[in-house]
Amino acid sequence: MLKKPIVIFIIAFLLNWVWENSHSFLYIHYQSEVITQLILLRAALFDAVFITLMSVLFWRVGYFKKRLWYALIPGFVFAVLLEQWALATNRWAYSDQMPIIPWLEVGLTPAIQLGITAYFAYKMAIQIRRIINI
Repeated sequence: MLKKPIVIFIIAFLLNWVWENSHSFLYIHYQSEVITQLILLRAALFDAVFITLMSVLFWRVGYFKKRLWYALIPGFVFAVLLEQWALATNRWAYSDQMPIIPWLEVGLTPAIQLGITAYFAYKMAIQIRRIINI
């Protein structure tokens, strides 16, 4: 039973580690400090835990098993709420290069990150499980 969440966690962590590093230049700071690899590692771990917890719905409920794209919705909503909270509390700040979603006033790349990486983590986990039969 633990094999599915472990596979999803590892894939989600790797995808989010790449994503965090790829778009970190779009931020000015994290808690008024320089953004370091340790901060990016913690962010990728947080994202992987969220995606792994959310995956329970997608491997336990038959309706969602065939609709993995639904992961985009809660991933997007959670990311937008997290960004709004973080910006309001000055947890982090965007650089001028960050594309902003109008009306939501959050960055595009962080808003789409959790939904997209969750979707691909689930798709990749299915393929890996088929290949290595776990």
